[in-house]
Amino acid sequence: MVAAGVDAIAIETFAHYYRLLEHGETGMIPEASIDPVQMESLADVEVSDEAAAAAIRKTAVIKLNGGLGTSMGMDRAKSLLCVRRGLSFLDIIARQVLHLRSEYGAPLPLIFMNSFRTSGDTMAALARYEDLPVEGLPLEFLQNKEPKLQALDLSPASYPKDPDLEWCPPGHGDLYTALRGTGLLDQLIEAGYRYVFVSNSDNLGAVPDARVAGWFADSGAPFAIEAVRRTPSDKKGGHFARRKSDGRIVLRETAQTLPQDLEALADLDRHQFCSTNNLWFDLVAMQNELDRRDGILGLPMIRNVKHLDPADKSTPEVIQIETAMGAAIEVFQGSQLIEVSRDRFVPVKTTNDLLVLRSDVYDIGRDFVLDQVAVEIPYVDLDAHYYKLVGDFDKRFPEGAPSMRKAHSLKVAGDWTFGHGVQVVGEVDLTATSAQRVPADAVLSTSSDA
Repeated sequence: MVAAGVDAIAIETFAHYYRLLEHGETGMIPEASIDPVQMESLADVEVSDEAAAAAIRKTAVIKLNGGLGTSMGMDRAKSLLCVRRGLSFLDIIARQVLHLRSEYGAPLPLIFMNSFRTSGDTMAALARYEDLPVEGLPLEFLQNKEPKLQALDLSPASYPKDPDLEWCPPGHGDLYTALRGTGLLDQLIEAGYRYVFVSNSDNLGAVPDARVAGWFADSGAPFAIEAVRRTPSDKKGGHFARRKSDGRIVLRETAQTLPQDLEALADLDRHQFCSTNNLWFDLVAMQNELDRRDGILGLPMIRNVKHLDPADKSTPEVIQIETAMGAAIEVFQGSQLIEVSRDRFVPVKTTNDLLVLRSDVYDIGRDFVLDQVAVEIPYVDLDAHYYKLVGDFDKRFPEGAPSMRKAHSLKVAGDWTFGHGVQVVGEVDLTATSAQRVPADAVLSTSSDA
């Protein structure tokens, strides 16, 4: 890591987790050690316009932008994907922030945490927004990297065929290590900022909302996360809970759940809330805690077992040591959760999600904020053989996404290409054993399933 130029604080952090791994730490959170958690809803909170405006003027925005979208067949930043009218995720994020600056007279710095693989493309795409940089602050900082470890003996993995695959990111919990190591944490405080809003670049619902900023400032909390009620699609994902031993809020990820506790993990009545990965924290509180802990927050470890080459199952198993940035909620006494509406959580992890985002389920207004105009978000399940990769997906929607404003679900099995102006109404299942085409202006409904 030293030879690769990795920051000293990142090396110390990796060494901390390596020692835990050596001593058999698994990072598991048993169901017996936690209780369900409840929280207030943003809809029930009173925030004055003055408090909202004052808070957003002291806020900086960080977008996590290290992902390549490899699971969707991409080899560049996923945030460069086109969303609507020739606008990418990056375009919409930049315009959301520029609009808010104008509305509130706020500097509202926008800073991207890039990886070495996403930095070049991202900065080139943002160059058109000449007003985006804030004087004295960077537009980006880089996340760290660490070696993959051989599962057999915890030695660094070697892969001369593609040395880049010997390395992995340390999970988005690296945010705090990178903020400190690059000096950006100190820079933001010295420039007069008090709060930071962090979210994923593939979640266009994660706007740095002034009302949420006002709530966070009024709460006096050092750290907070926006939560949403879990739906059936969230059954396999992480959730919030309260630790019995000390009453602290914890975020339990699937990789931290014992096999015998998976049923409880999926119980939506017991564990009702999951994370949006929209975080707020007090910069001074973060600086003080990192100072107190010599730069290592000590987030719960996630022991992720994968193949050295994820695309080649014949390569050896490796361990990737990861942490989740939301897990910092248990580090700070007085951390808070706030329930927000689902429109603040619109992640795009698959082409199923991308189709919904490109359809007319959402309007994008002059403020570039997503406005859900459909009564419900339709469930989409596209045949992975033909739609999983973005290139294949785009070929099958050459005229754009169908109208899905009145759709409940769309399930596609087989190879279907959609013409211009197609509408999906109700529950639609398409099945084919050979390539088929949905004609232009067709109305697909429950009664017209093929």
